[in-house]
Amino acid sequence: MINQNIRRYADILYESERSRAAVEPLIAQDPGLTIDDAYAIQLANVKRAAEMGYVVSGKKIGLTSEGIQKQLGVSEPDYGHLFSAMLCEDGIVRTDQLIQPKIEAELAFILADDLTGGSVSAKDVRDATEYVVGAFEIVDSRVAGWRISLVDTVADNASSGRYILGDVRLRADEADLPSEAIRLYKNGGLAAEGTGSAVLGDPCAAVAWLANRLWDYAIPLKKGEVILSGAFSAAPAADKGDVFKVEFSTFGVIEARFA
Repeated sequence: MINQNIRRYADILYESERSRAAVEPLIAQDPGLTIDDAYAIQLANVKRAAEMGYVVSGKKIGLTSEGIQKQLGVSEPDYGHLFSAMLCEDGIVRTDQLIQPKIEAELAFILADDLTGGSVSAKDVRDATEYVVGAFEIVDSRVAGWRISLVDTVADNASSGRYILGDVRLRADEADLPSEAIRLYKNGGLAAEGTGSAVLGDPCAAVAWLANRLWDYAIPLKKGEVILSGAFSAAPAADKGDVFKVEFSTFGVIEARFA
């Protein structure tokens, strides 16, 4: 695929996010798009954002559950970039800045050291992590109706939207992360339950996968970055006025309000 087409699809997704107008799936517009093309499209918009002054604050991992992978016909997760402007420090999510948000509960790793080299293990992740916190990720798709293939979501920065971090900070070895459990409530009603084992068996293994996958593109996971490790359960849709609460077994309670 030639660079002009990479730029064209990057422009389509950028304009979709700016105008809040969803677009047809890229793979429907061009069935020949590959995963490498999709990552090139994503990185073109990451570069554009950096040139506009946005600061990369970390990375996110998506498609970590076996069910979602089977649904999309893929055998591995994907990843996207986080920007500091995506952090909702007050727990309030502005729906007028998003298109069709959904919400996921997961764990976030804040790194004390870089993770590089292509052979990172789950133990390496534990050793390199300053602390782990509970988190909400608000995913959003620029593709109409969430009719996404793997190519679509990769090109669309892994459907990144916003994120919220909890207050309970623990070292990675202070909690049993695969057994960590969540109960996710939407407007007071139980919407989903899950455990960390849904995230490639262990959230640390998911972060290790990300470090090794990024090494293929010479991109390190850097000290100080926030790494969203993947959802514990399915992601409910979120609309203006909705209030979500997640109760972690170890990492406390987080609330998100959609305004």
